[in-house]
Amino acid sequence: MMRRLFLSLMFLLFCVPAMAADVVLNPNHPQQHVVVPGDTLWDISGEFLMFPWNWPDIWYVNPQIENPHLIYPGDIISLVYRDGRPVLELTRGPKTYKMSPEVREIVLEKAIPTIPLSAIKPFLSKPRVVGEETLANAPYIVSSADERLISGAGDKVFARGFTADDEGDHYSVFRGGKPYLDPETKEVLGYEAIYTAEARVTTKGDPATVELQHTTREVRIGDRLLPVIDDDYEMNFIPRLPDEPQQGEIISVFDGVTQVGQYQIVVINRGTREGIEVGHVLMVLAKGKAIEDTVTAERNVYVKLPDQFAGGAMVFKTFEKVSYVIIMKANQAIHVGDRVQSDTDEYSDEINALFRGRGRR
Repeated sequence: MMRRLFLSLMFLLFCVPAMAADVVLNPNHPQQHVVVPGDTLWDISGEFLMFPWNWPDIWYVNPQIENPHLIYPGDIISLVYRDGRPVLELTRGPKTYKMSPEVREIVLEKAIPTIPLSAIKPFLSKPRVVGEETLANAPYIVSSADERLISGAGDKVFARGFTADDEGDHYSVFRGGKPYLDPETKEVLGYEAIYTAEARVTTKGDPATVELQHTTREVRIGDRLLPVIDDDYEMNFIPRLPDEPQQGEIISVFDGVTQVGQYQIVVINRGTREGIEVGHVLMVLAKGKAIEDTVTAERNVYVKLPDQFAGGAMVFKTFEKVSYVIIMKANQAIHVGDRVQSDTDEYSDEINALFRGRGRR
């Protein structure tokens, strides 16, 4: 992954002058931006560009700067022109940042994320789409300490199915949910994993003793335990349009939400096998409804209304057959069954209106 990112950045280094000619600048762009904690790459890009996914077309990678694709608080991003074309340059800032109102300094260790980490972190550490074998082969709760069918935070339970390769003590507890089906082919793309709790193995064995630490819903016999994933994420991928045309459909939203808006998470029926990558930006199209034509003399005649542009979204986590996507901006409610695509030409006027700020956030 890192090698591919490095090669992509080197490609951009040599190709920016040829590509930047088509970039549309934000009419109110600044000449410089000093990066501060809380900034995201998407927001900074939006300050300079009409469309944040054009960032790779204008970003100048200075090979003299260590990790030039990483941006830290204190860095200065400047808009300059090379051969008459706009380019964004990075000036590396200090390695410390003064906190106010207190007079103290902190060492800057992490680059700013591309999108708000708070919105997507639960979906990184607690993946909610898994393969059938993942849940089937995971350790499972076989009983509670007091033989209750339902347990909660602070309770002890017993679990079986651990192997010699299971080294960690901390696990997330999941319950198997509905299968995700491709709307067109009916292929099973994965299974919903419903997060129920955090747990710690206190005594290993068969069965092992497990303490439930934090629960979001009741824990039942048969729930599965999956290892907690390290939460040290470097969310500094580059927003960009896919190189190849992409089309898909929203197949799920989370936590019972029926109408999706900005910074909410959806699942689409496209993954790595279809060429979807982290950072890909997709347009969301609200599926046109089928209505009855009450004007025609014929009875029971239905016509499908055209799909409508509904917003822009970005892929932030991929699996083989599905991907997690965050809605970055929307001008109407988004639902399961709405389409996603990479082509921006057909709905260019609506995209312009939304990203000029006239659409609803």
